[in-house]
Amino acid sequence: MRTIPLFLVAAGFSLASLPAMAQLASATIKAAEPVAPRPTSVADRAEALTVNMTQALSLNPAQVEKVRLINTNSVRNLEAARVRYRQEPAKLRGSIEDIGLARLEQLKDVLNPAQFARYQQKREEKMGIPTVRGNQGNPTPGLPTGRGDDN
Repeated sequence: MRTIPLFLVAAGFSLASLPAMAQLASATIKAAEPVAPRPTSVADRAEALTVNMTQALSLNPAQVEKVRLINTNSVRNLEAARVRYRQEPAKLRGSIEDIGLARLEQLKDVLNPAQFARYQQKREEKMGIPTVRGNQGNPTPGLPTGRGDDN
């Protein structure tokens, strides 16, 4: 008969659970392996954005070229703003917001409505922005539940 170490018994483990624990540890180690480094140059970052958008939105070849140009200009402008306003965080935030809004308007002109809706959904998920649907029916605390048109 095998003896089970007391610390395993106290923790509720048996010898039968050891292979599962080893497998879990192995999976954890694999998950912790390093991922590919992030692109560093303007061209590399713009290309990575374009490839991601091409795959996620099923862009056609003409859209790919337009999106690549939009992404390249946006990344270039962001880098210039970071250099120009590195000592002025408020101006940097404003500039980044302006560049993002301009990019969004340009993409809206290139993508079809379904693609743009998908892009917006993914963008909101990535940025952690709650969707409007999630907020419907939940009045702001402290404000009347009316539509705001009664004075």
